[in-house]
Amino acid sequence: MRRFPPERIVCLTEETVETLYLLGQEDRIVGVSGYAVRPARVRREKPRVSAFTSADIPKILALDPDLVLAFSDLQADIAADLARAGIAVHLFNQRDVAGCLAMIRTLGALVGVQGRADVLAQGYADALARVAAAAAGRPRPRVYFEEWDAPMISGIGWVSELIGFAGGDDVFPGRARMQAATDRIVTSQDVIAAAPDVILASWCGKKVNVARIRARPGWAAIPAVRDGRIHEIKSPLILQPGPAALTDGFAAIREALAAP
Repeated sequence: MRRFPPERIVCLTEETVETLYLLGQEDRIVGVSGYAVRPARVRREKPRVSAFTSADIPKILALDPDLVLAFSDLQADIAADLARAGIAVHLFNQRDVAGCLAMIRTLGALVGVQGRADVLAQGYADALARVAAAAAGRPRPRVYFEEWDAPMISGIGWVSELIGFAGGDDVFPGRARMQAATDRIVTSQDVIAAAPDVILASWCGKKVNVARIRARPGWAAIPAVRDGRIHEIKSPLILQPGPAALTDGFAAIREALAAP
């Protein structure tokens, strides 16, 4: 990093973009992921320089960034290419709610607004705790979250935890702690045996086909299918480990669990 706080930041995933806007630091952003949609104005304000597992390295270098923000092992090769080109890179790897809150605080420190970031993160933590306290003692529906349909992939850590805060129980909590998506693959028989009361689906980048879920062989007897409790949650709300998941994604989970 050539300057502190950095003046020219490229964000390769959505959650750091939204966080910087929420911290009032959007003027530092010079390039974003093509998937960045929050806030809506980002699509007209910032040039797009990457997908998720690929990036336009020459375009990023032309932006002369002080800092590039990346996420997870899936962007490790991009981070390495940028590092070899002399660019400072911070690669986050949050997989649970605590990690999401730490990302906000760390990003605030990186751009010189630690106090503002602490307030933002603590506000999210307090809101989750209030909802969890309100749900205490109530019946807890069993929830299957489907992140992908072929193969079927169950929910990642922060999603599983948000289900818990909302008053439900993830039917595959052990898999949620696994880092790799391949370790969260489930079979149709696994889901049938788990007998979820609610099915939440968010097929990373494509529309959920509820009718196709209902028609899976043997699924008619699953309580969620039998009772019509299958709900789509849009992937930009829940599959980015940051403010969107902690707010609108969490609200969507709560709404689905409350629906008859």
